[in-house]
Amino acid sequence: MPGEFYIDTQHGVVCAKATGVISRADVLDFRAQLLCHPDFRPELNQLVDYREITKLELSSAEVKDLARHALFSADSKRVFVVASDLQFGLIRMFGAYREIVGDQQVMVCRTMAEALSFLSLLAEPDPKLFKRFTVPKNEA
Repeated sequence: MPGEFYIDTQHGVVCAKATGVISRADVLDFRAQLLCHPDFRPELNQLVDYREITKLELSSAEVKDLARHALFSADSKRVFVVASDLQFGLIRMFGAYREIVGDQQVMVCRTMAEALSFLSLLAEPDPKLFKRFTVPKNEA
C-alpha cells in the first residue's frame, strides 16, 4: 500500500491517504511511522482518504485486532473517506469495535466535504504535503 501522511499541527490533524491494496501489514507499518513521527500526539484528530484504495486485504478478525490497539485518544475525532461499500463496511466495523472501548468519534463517509465538516476544517489536505515517513532503524 503506498501510504503517506502529514501532521498539520496548526489544525491538530493527521492527514493520511492510501492507494492500491491495503493489508494488515500496511496498517501496522503506517502505525509505526506515525508513532515515530516527532509531531505525533494521541490527542490529534485524524483524516484518512481511502478513495483510491483498489483492494482491502483485511479479514473481519484482522479489523477487530487492529481496533484493539489505539493510537489516538478517546476524545480524538477520526474520519475515513471511502469509495466502496466494502470499504465502508470494514471501516464501520473498525469504528464499532472502537466504540466498545469508549471511542465515540469514528466516522466513515463517502465525500471529503462530509469529512471536513466533521473535523471543522475548511479545506482539503494539500496533496503536496503528503510524504512517507521513514521509521528510524533502531525503532522499527
